[in-house]
Amino acid sequence: MAVERTAINPVTWSTELGFNQGEVVSGHTRTLYVSGQTAMSREGKPQHEGDMAAQLALSVDNLEAVLDEADMALAHLVRLNVYTTDVDLLFQHYGVLAARLAAAGVAPTTTMLGVVRLAVPGQLVELEGTAVA
Repeated sequence: MAVERTAINPVTWSTELGFNQGEVVSGHTRTLYVSGQTAMSREGKPQHEGDMAAQLALSVDNLEAVLDEADMALAHLVRLNVYTTDVDLLFQHYGVLAARLAAAGVAPTTTMLGVVRLAVPGQLVELEGTAVA
């Protein structure tokens, strides 16, 4: 059975920002819950201190690596939580994430939260997701 996704948008402003208000997902057989991904090297070393755009790009790369290991891709994301220590700075570079999601043809339900700090000092953004296939 193929996965069917139906966007639920009682308002339309969110689609202009690259996310749906809700999604009904049916027909899936596998669900992947992805832990928060940050700008860490494969060896577990923080990368790109102070550079939001570079940290965001590497966080998406790391998210994609987890998805790939599960034979999934960004297109399978149905939920994305974005945590940041600087919401205003993240909005200046949000296009890095939005472009990757748009290229994958996906607009997952999304929540963005400003936090005091992330687990690893110096990290500015963390991405946590749920994917279905």
